[in-house]
Amino acid sequence: MSTVTTPRTVSGVGVGRSAALAPLALVRPAPVVPPGESRLTDPSERAAAITTALTALAEVAAEFAERAATAPGALGEVLGATAGMAADPELAAMVRARVENGQGPAAAVDDAVTEVVAMLTAAGGLLTERSTDLRSVRDHAVARILGLPAPGLPELRERSVVCAVDLSPADTAALDLAHVAALVTESGGPTGHTAIIARQLGIPCVVRATGAARIPEGTLVAVDAATGTVTAHPDRALVEAIHRRAETERVLAEDTAPGATADGHRVPLLANVGTPHEIEQLAPATAEGIGLFRTEVLFLDAATAPSRDRQAAQYARALAATDGARTVIRTLDAGADKPLAFAAHEDEDNPALGVRGYRLVRTQPQLLEEQLAALGAAARAREPQDRADLWVMAPMISTPAEARTFARLARAHGIGTVGVMIEVPAAALQAAAILAEVDFVSVGTNDLAQYTMATDRLRGELADLLDPWQPAVLTLVAGTARAGTAAGKPVGVCGESASDPLMALALTGLGVTSLSMSPPALPAVRHALRHHTLAQCRTIAGAALSAPNADEARKAARAHADTQVVTRLAL
Repeated sequence: MSTVTTPRTVSGVGVGRSAALAPLALVRPAPVVPPGESRLTDPSERAAAITTALTALAEVAAEFAERAATAPGALGEVLGATAGMAADPELAAMVRARVENGQGPAAAVDDAVTEVVAMLTAAGGLLTERSTDLRSVRDHAVARILGLPAPGLPELRERSVVCAVDLSPADTAALDLAHVAALVTESGGPTGHTAIIARQLGIPCVVRATGAARIPEGTLVAVDAATGTVTAHPDRALVEAIHRRAETERVLAEDTAPGATADGHRVPLLANVGTPHEIEQLAPATAEGIGLFRTEVLFLDAATAPSRDRQAAQYARALAATDGARTVIRTLDAGADKPLAFAAHEDEDNPALGVRGYRLVRTQPQLLEEQLAALGAAARAREPQDRADLWVMAPMISTPAEARTFARLARAHGIGTVGVMIEVPAAALQAAAILAEVDFVSVGTNDLAQYTMATDRLRGELADLLDPWQPAVLTLVAGTARAGTAAGKPVGVCGESASDPLMALALTGLGVTSLSMSPPALPAVRHALRHHTLAQCRTIAGAALSAPNADEARKAARAHADTQVVTRLAL
């Protein structure tokens, strides 16, 4: 009989609703710089060491950029940003200075990255997440310098639960997804890059699962994202329950009817994507359109701004793939944790509150002008009867004046349907005035929760404050929805809270008119809506709004939901 040396069940924060059962596979640790790496005294040795170190960084940058070019959506975005870090001239200068001071090439890279990571961590906010990406650059560069195997997973030969203290973008990009049953990490948070990628790919995931990496490799484990648990040596009852969940998911995926409540109230169900390729890969009728097309992937790994023609070609490809369905394209949401190599600005003490999203118009106005011109060109290239399928919105709008200016700029380029994102409490509080300037709004619940609760999205230990069921966040969403109803204009939600079937019912009850999410989440949300009337959704919303805290709001919503749906979807 095998011996389990860790607690039978490890608890963390679940990402998604699904579950998986498979043996555990552990990620290889990062390489260790030999403590005896000799000091360099000879000038020729130093010159050779500089070449070795900078070549390693350049090769890592090229490797990550190559993976970014073929990786889907969110993973491509993260890998592109990581490639930019490896190619950062400032990092190269720090490494060069250390070698010239006598450090060996591996130690110089390690020491330089450690210093930058300390600065990112001190800055806090979204930049903290970049620390993992930068450590990945360090690990791969040091491995090349020392002639060691790259860190990460060995080749997976069977379907496995991939487990690590943390997963870097490079680790994730190297995964053979056909053999990945679930992802488990001891660190990270529900809005970190591992969680984002897991949602996009529909892979069960549990983060902040302290102790999971101490489960012996090869142990059969059950990963349940709905409960946030990782169970070693699951009993028969749990195994059978997971098999039933898998069969339910298979059946639900066969239903591709338009989103609607039981009494026929339409709620279009849309997809969040990052590239035209992701749209092309969507199964027919899976989504009723695109509720969020992130354009950052065109920018993050570029040394210079993409040309108007290059952008227009990508947008035209996206519009062609949606075949006349609504396609909501968000203009560049960069800054903070997504710096641009060609749009550098002064270091910010609090980048999450700094020049990001629409605010780039203050320092780099030509970026928005070029992007809007490209979007207008893509729209004009469509047949006249299809031009209304393009909706364009700006991120990080704070005031009605910003909304008015963006709408004027967009319409000047021939864009007919213009909107903005509601991510800042100030915008939610002035939703009526903002809706007077634009044709629609879309609520980004991830950032709205962060700014409402004054909580860093990437601090996993504060995940309870970022819970989208927080009454303060729901109140702002409700106010925005009421403003949309009064104005007769659409109010969508494109934050990941829309992917929670129970929350989807509450949002519908609040008056939200469309829901956009990662494609794998669509079947469960469609099923939940189909089994509740609009009146029931309004009752669920009212119960959640009246609750004193997030846990009670969720419980109140669950208590008013159909019991069979709650059981079937593990709500």
